[in-house]
Amino acid sequence: MAGELAGDSTPEILAIVHDISAMCIGALGSGSSAAAPAPTPPLPTTAIAGDATFRKDCTDLVRRISLLTHLFEEIKELNKAVVDSASSSESGGDGSDGDGGGAAAASWSCDVVVALQSAKRLLSVARNFRSNCSSDGAAKTIIFQFQSVTWKLEKLLSNLPYDHLDISEEVREQVDLVRTQLRRASDKYGFMISKMPSYKLSEPLAQEISQVPGKTTSGLHKQHSCPENLSELDKIPPNNGGEVCSRQQGGSRLERARSIPTMSEISLANVTDTESEENSESKSPPNVKKPEGIVIPEDFLCPISLELMRDPVIVATGQTYERSYIQRWIDCGNTTCPKTQQKLQHLTLTPNYVLRSLISQWCIEHNIEQPTGLTNGKIKKSDGSFRDVTGDIAAIEVLVRKLSSRSLEDRRAAVTEIRSLSKRSTDNRILIAEAGAIPVLVNLLTSEDVLTQDNAVTSILNLSIYENNKGLIMLAGAIPSIVQVLRAGTMEARENAAATLFSLSLADENKIIIGASGAIPALVELLQNGSPRGKKDAATALFNLCIYQGNKGRAIRAGIITALLKMLTDSSKSMVDEALTIMSVLASHQEAKVAIVKASTIPVLIDLLRTGLPRNKENAAAILLALCKRDTENLASLSRLGAAIPLTELSRSGTERAKRKATSLLEHLRKLQQV
Repeated sequence: MAGELAGDSTPEILAIVHDISAMCIGALGSGSSAAAPAPTPPLPTTAIAGDATFRKDCTDLVRRISLLTHLFEEIKELNKAVVDSASSSESGGDGSDGDGGGAAAASWSCDVVVALQSAKRLLSVARNFRSNCSSDGAAKTIIFQFQSVTWKLEKLLSNLPYDHLDISEEVREQVDLVRTQLRRASDKYGFMISKMPSYKLSEPLAQEISQVPGKTTSGLHKQHSCPENLSELDKIPPNNGGEVCSRQQGGSRLERARSIPTMSEISLANVTDTESEENSESKSPPNVKKPEGIVIPEDFLCPISLELMRDPVIVATGQTYERSYIQRWIDCGNTTCPKTQQKLQHLTLTPNYVLRSLISQWCIEHNIEQPTGLTNGKIKKSDGSFRDVTGDIAAIEVLVRKLSSRSLEDRRAAVTEIRSLSKRSTDNRILIAEAGAIPVLVNLLTSEDVLTQDNAVTSILNLSIYENNKGLIMLAGAIPSIVQVLRAGTMEARENAAATLFSLSLADENKIIIGASGAIPALVELLQNGSPRGKKDAATALFNLCIYQGNKGRAIRAGIITALLKMLTDSSKSMVDEALTIMSVLASHQEAKVAIVKASTIPVLIDLLRTGLPRNKENAAAILLALCKRDTENLASLSRLGAAIPLTELSRSGTERAKRKATSLLEHLRKLQQV
């Protein structure tokens, strides 16, 4: 029975994945089935206990493992089908043990169980880790274990026996994305380990390392040489300081800057060709480049993350940390300095401009991408000169502090001003983010004050236009709150929430996170029932999200085809272009093909071939070609409805792309007549 995982370990695998997902509910959403994944609930602030040291690491690992749910669901269904088929064959006397594929798949499945169990144990330790009652060695041990687990999972996904498993294209794309993320994470941990001073590892780690030929404790910096055996991970003593921290998460809403492109401004030449699908592998995250062989000065590394600081700030004890990491530490209720354990007399974070300038100069000298556009209180202009912005920085920092004021009026005034500033210029977007406004704005997204919420979501939209801010917004956990605004905010807030999702989805890695968050049904609802501007914002976001194959099924199940057909037949014809653009992206998906044909869309598309604008004719022809390829029934329907005449005209006078599509369709029609 080639293709079946002998003994079928998938129920055990899914149970472990479910347990892991429960450790950080809402990190991405795992869904109960591959066909209809559940919407992602907002990320609870108590999901990861302990302090902030390994919170992001835990959340990222949980998110990546949760994304594999659909893979294991498909394997489980495949196993069931194989077992049913084998039972039928055996009852007819034609039993078969198959080839060696089943054994290979079974071995792979067992390895997955071991790796996931290791990940579960690691998360249990790391999420309860508290730096104020643990040694540096314990923290470094956990970092090494994160590298071990991510390396092992990435290797297993690389060795996935596709030849023996009938995995859908949609899930394969998802697996490829997770594998890419795991590889980057493993490399990151390897780099961190390479910069650590030598120290005596815990006994379990030493045992693991000794099992790898030629590897010793002094060789931990080898990024791609992690131990195979992770079974000793549970021997790491759990931390007793696992007190759950709580921090209010949420968000608010704001207005748009009109530099967000509209649907008509997006180039569709490549995307709408059904024969060319955009690669789902995510782009490299906007992290600072750290080439091998260059040793980063220890003072430039954040004591919490051990990464090059982009926004160093000074706490009350005089120690310097990366702003996002120390802010998370404080938000968890900690009032001590992570490095010295001294009590913080106040929680003010003061920008360390001197260190930031030194880091910037060091990056220039070593030809390393600088982590920020701000250098020693100055911003580089397009002509290469620098503009002094120290006065602007001081004013913006005052506004950011007011965002957390107990006074509603102060919060309202501050967020209104930030909305206005963030709309005006790229420099302002840089400075506002540098001042630490993004996490606070995300918290305001759940404000009960409508005006505050509207302004907050619009501010986040405006800030997201600057590319480097996209990662900060995602890191702040903004998506669940933005989706909530999209569902229940004022119409203006819903419009700007949709535009924000579009802006963030320009990064390929974010498409899958947004798609799994429950955003797509909310966008389809706005597309159907929103204001004219809201419909256009929803259409633009849905178009971009549906470039990723895994989101196409979600859009179909949310009823997008009904909404698109309504737009195509609306008497105002105001959104025909948007509807055709989205449908052309969806048409390559089998589930979408069935839905499009079932909705009686073919006659509407043929009519557009006769009466539509040149671009509409082009997209209509592209959709029809996708529907009719390898489908004689749809092709026959095309012939009966008289499509040959408008297609012939289009092949002569249409755009270059329209001519190609029309000519291809006519060739298919000729072949059908010859049969």
